[in-house]
Amino acid sequence: MKIVQQYRKIVPGTGLIRTILMVTLLMAGLAWAAGQVMSVQVRTSKLRSRPSFLGSTVAEVGYGAQVTVKSQKGSWIEVSVPDGQSGWLHKSALSEDELAMVSGELEANTGASGEEIALAGKGFSKQVEGEYRKKNGDLDYTWVDLMETMVISPEEAEEFLAAGEIKPKEGGR
Repeated sequence: MKIVQQYRKIVPGTGLIRTILMVTLLMAGLAWAAGQVMSVQVRTSKLRSRPSFLGSTVAEVGYGAQVTVKSQKGSWIEVSVPDGQSGWLHKSALSEDELAMVSGELEANTGASGEEIALAGKGFSKQVEGEYRKKNGDLDYTWVDLMETMVISPEEAEEFLAAGEIKPKEGGR
């Protein structure tokens, strides 16, 4: 501590120098991140027009695609894809690692087995669903089956949120 106090007496304006150094390091970090290349780590992801799950889809990018980081806003990363299009991807869809699509000499299988799907669905597969329906035959699945076929556009989702005065914390506006 005495050394720092003595240094401050000898070199006035150390606080200013420290501030300039911190700002310079911060800017260098932002410049590095802006040119960083990342890989898509999910099967497919929608490149959005704005940093929101409600943003319109600009394009779809697939597993292993390399994207260049332009900027970041919260959990959203603005990227450009090899064909020149730009948009926003959620950070959960990206990895800093370069992902390979091959294992040995064979092309990697990007599909999931029934067992993997059951595990991902916490054990609820078509087979498990069939057994559940047999054991609970008195339940009406009509509306559940109908809901599984529904497709909601981002515009419809926005109208619903606005009508209910719902303000999403993340992924919305």
